[in-house]
Amino acid sequence: MRNNHFNFKQFTVYHDLCAMKVGTDGVLLGALADGGKRILDIGTGTGLIALMMAQRFPGAHITGIDIDRDAVLQAQSNVAASPFANSIDIIQTDFADFTTTDTYDSITCNPPFFENSAPCPDEKRSMARHTASLPFSTLISKAARLLADNGVMTLIIPTESLRRIEEECTFASLFISKRIFIRTVERKPPKRVVVCITKHRTAIPSTDTHCLMQDGGRSEWYANLCKDFY
Repeated sequence: MRNNHFNFKQFTVYHDLCAMKVGTDGVLLGALADGGKRILDIGTGTGLIALMMAQRFPGAHITGIDIDRDAVLQAQSNVAASPFANSIDIIQTDFADFTTTDTYDSITCNPPFFENSAPCPDEKRSMARHTASLPFSTLISKAARLLADNGVMTLIIPTESLRRIEEECTFASLFISKRIFIRTVERKPPKRVVVCITKHRTAIPSTDTHCLMQDGGRSEWYANLCKDFY
């Protein structure tokens, strides 16, 4: 990765205009999320997840939305320069104000997750990181209305936010079908969890735990997960 961009196998993501840069969370979500014919990426930022979903699911149409104008311009530029320009639309809007008659087979989001910490002095970074810009309650309740009957919403969140997401799913009559806990290294507890959410209860929700690093390099699981991207 250079300071202002990251080269993937099939596309390049510039992130010099965005508060949140290309990072492991986005890559994990883009590589693990369920797909479908219609995909909505909430808080698309650089457009990374939208681009990864377009690569993974040929024939899908992806809509990426973001509240920040500079992020939208950057995502539009990244998409236009990629092989997937005809598959992705990037729109500037607050998710709370987003209106459509469509429903989506897949909804992805790497949401703001700091609920109680002091806002960052950088206004754009604060918007990207703090739930005041997109409360979990708004995210889950509105996603419940936009999700197709057999659709899947996939989030990546800190493990300490899982209880809040579970509560909001209960309020919105949604169900968690899968939890994938992510450790950085084996000796440390999971810092992130990828959560799959559906409209129908799964008899036995699955739970997995994976590690990113092993013996000073990428783990076999992480290397295999990302081999089509870098």
